[in-house]
Amino acid sequence: MDKKELAKRTFKVGKDRIVFVQSRMDDINEAITKQDLRDLKEQGAIIIKEIKGRKKIKKRKRRGPGSIKKRVKRRKEKYVKLVRKLRKYLSSIKRQGLISREDYWSLRKKIRNLEFKSLSNLKFYIKNEMKLQETKKNESSKKKKKRK
Repeated sequence: MDKKELAKRTFKVGKDRIVFVQSRMDDINEAITKQDLRDLKEQGAIIIKEIKGRKKIKKRKRRGPGSIKKRVKRRKEKYVKLVRKLRKYLSSIKRQGLISREDYWSLRKKIRNLEFKSLSNLKFYIKNEMKLQETKKNESSKKKKKRK
């Protein structure tokens, strides 16, 4: 068996990568076992070349459109927070019976159109504007009664 063939099997590399140092050829020819070849490699009589060419590059994982988690726009985030807060307050005062069904729905529409900038703004509107509307309704109903 060829010495390069034995070295190939011992070091698990290709024949082309194995280089024998010419000055130590006598020792290499005397080597019979795999262990002899390992010892000669440690001594520097057998050299194994580096792999030539391009290294394999690991494939990059790509992110598809479904895996991208973008942050929702700030303006929308702000809108959602405000609207939820106002609607919660509105539903609580409706449950208490402080506002009528019609007023509830008209206020909901106004909340949706961002007519109120904050909860305090909504409370102020309910306190002042709704009272004015109630007094106007009462006055108009009194006028109707007087006409009769």
